[in-house]
Amino acid sequence: MTAQQMICEVEYGSPEYEATLALRDAILRKPLGLHFTQDELASEKSSRHVACYSGQRLAGCLVLRPRSGGDVQMRQVAVVPDLQGQGSGRAMVEYSEKLAGSLGYRRMVLHARDTAVSFYEKLGYSKIGDSFLEVSIPHWEMAKPLVSSIINPHV
Repeated sequence: MTAQQMICEVEYGSPEYEATLALRDAILRKPLGLHFTQDELASEKSSRHVACYSGQRLAGCLVLRPRSGGDVQMRQVAVVPDLQGQGSGRAMVEYSEKLAGSLGYRRMVLHARDTAVSFYEKLGYSKIGDSFLEVSIPHWEMAKPLVSSIINPHV
């Protein structure tokens, strides 16, 4: 993360959330001919939304969706194309891991596009199972144990 980058949570339904939604739509959905449905958007209310800013500009975003069994799913990771390779993605993932650990989640799971697998492997994620098609392109399920930042005084 550069000195000009800031990462924070944004509130569902806020103007900042709407900006992350537009970014995800432009980068992840429209190129595949997909659009968000009202049900998909409504289901995001229970998720955490993370944004990365480069100065005043939205550089990237991701969504953390609660799952069962102590898992949280990282999804819809997007970085503005001309800002890729500058550490925004890595910084958002690391921020999200710390956030999820502080909330008591034990494992981060995700569905990585085939082209993003090496990025996640560098951050300590491992493939689970075989490649599968999702939104018409190859993906891999990946996971990483989280370190809880909740201090237990009885340990």
